[in-house]
Amino acid sequence: MELRSSNIKKLDSGDFDVLIVGGGINGASAAAALAGKGVRVALIERGDFAGSTSMHSSNLVWGGIKYMESRDFALVRKLCRSRNHLIKNYPATVQEIRFLTTITQGFRYHPRYLWAGAWLYWLIGNGFTQIPRFLSPSAIRHSEAIIDTRDAIGGFEYSDAYLHDNDARFVFNFVRGALNYGAVAANYVESLGARRENGGWVTQARDVVTGRQFVVRSRVLINAAGPWVDEHNSLTGQATDHRHVYSKGIHLIVPRLTDNRRVLAFFADDGRLFFVIPMGPRTCIGTTDTRVERPEVTATEDDIRFVLDNINKRLELDRPLDKQDIISIRCGVRPLAVKADGGSGRDFLQLSRKHAIDINQADSHLSIFGGKLTDCLNVGEEIVAAIGRMGVEVPYPKYRWYGEPPDQVRHEFLHQAKLMELDDFTASDASEPLSTRLWRRYGTHALEMLEEIREDPRQAEVLIEGTEYLRCELHYAKRREMITRLEDFLRRRSKVALVVHEEAMRQSPGLREACAILFGGEADARLEEYFATTRRERGEMSPGEPVMSSESARSPTSGA
Repeated sequence: MELRSSNIKKLDSGDFDVLIVGGGINGASAAAALAGKGVRVALIERGDFAGSTSMHSSNLVWGGIKYMESRDFALVRKLCRSRNHLIKNYPATVQEIRFLTTITQGFRYHPRYLWAGAWLYWLIGNGFTQIPRFLSPSAIRHSEAIIDTRDAIGGFEYSDAYLHDNDARFVFNFVRGALNYGAVAANYVESLGARRENGGWVTQARDVVTGRQFVVRSRVLINAAGPWVDEHNSLTGQATDHRHVYSKGIHLIVPRLTDNRRVLAFFADDGRLFFVIPMGPRTCIGTTDTRVERPEVTATEDDIRFVLDNINKRLELDRPLDKQDIISIRCGVRPLAVKADGGSGRDFLQLSRKHAIDINQADSHLSIFGGKLTDCLNVGEEIVAAIGRMGVEVPYPKYRWYGEPPDQVRHEFLHQAKLMELDDFTASDASEPLSTRLWRRYGTHALEMLEEIREDPRQAEVLIEGTEYLRCELHYAKRREMITRLEDFLRRRSKVALVVHEEAMRQSPGLREACAILFGGEADARLEEYFATTRRERGEMSPGEPVMSSESARSPTSGA
């Protein structure tokens, strides 16, 4: 909490070139780009970083093969280039993965037609990944025995990419990078609106934890509030060319269905792509695509049944999946950018996730609509260019603000890890060597953990049963990752809450020790607050029943 407290003090007393409202992928990448190039940046987020759309993705980094059908080839080209760029610059985090797609009788296209489309997709992507291949029903069955091929007429395999850890962690690393470059950022700080004053912006902010209000002054205001962009623009009197419509999507996390490290893709009953995605010891299945009017959503019985029905129709399992198999649920909205002067003329399911940046040059105000993880580096660079056109000095315009640390640093880390026999500490059931995992998550800062482990080998022990998080990682998270509530760590800095049954967490002595590391004397209250919140989300608490801490209620407005 020390890092957050010191940053709030800086927000209250500072005068910034740019204030960014919203700490999802758009706000985080914009902050990292601007700060890395020397711009004085502040970022506030009304919940936790990546606490909305950015933590509910499929963990896929893909070039948008679904947009081939609508012939959005320019968008596909842009997204493929972005995907390739991420793979090259984040080799430990963004990795190529094969997609096996099965086509059944009665589908609107023959599998060879789709296979040809996959070749065009590969060419549009500069042939950066492995080549596609056509699959007969028997070849599909041979490749993946759990697929029900009785109605299959063929399929194909192609490549895209996925995030090895989780989406929220990827987003937070941009926030952490911005902090390293001198930005000031704080979670659980909401914007109550902003006004123009003396040629700049005065934003009224509120610390959600304490309720204290203060102002943040900046020359430029960037609205990166995700699904709440339109709402925040109404608070600042901004008229824009775009607005959002919302699509709800859910994913179910279930026990691992196959040991093969590939994505299984099908066309669901509603015609859209439907995935079975590896997630370490688990499998992620989904997604739905339901138009909704508001960004606040929950998974309904119909949503869950849709996912279970679709997966059970397409896989031959020892027994059909049911609700008892669900370990956790992801449920969020995709904010889709459309023109503000009317609806989209396209079918809702064909709307793309492309981003749009509306610029009010006179007011020095920017609004970021839509977007997705794949396109985050483009968003950052486009924001820097726009800020420069507003007269804000960009001291280091050529600085490379993204990517993993240089190979020289990686080689030094791996050399030290080998000398101290770090990988001997790897748990027997771990999915990868310890040195690989620490480097991917922490980069240069993984060297600090080597020193802690050398001083105290207990720091290399897995702390929370059934996970791959060490005691030293909890100490690091306390110092540098702005953990304010237990959910911040369990759901966003890590994926513990996605892959471990809640009941197992309740019984975990390791989780109690983790709370003690993160929160000290408040550990018991934070633990009870977390489980009370999960009960409320499942509908097991009455509306009037209080949670253990008055701070735990979710903030209602502005700044996704």
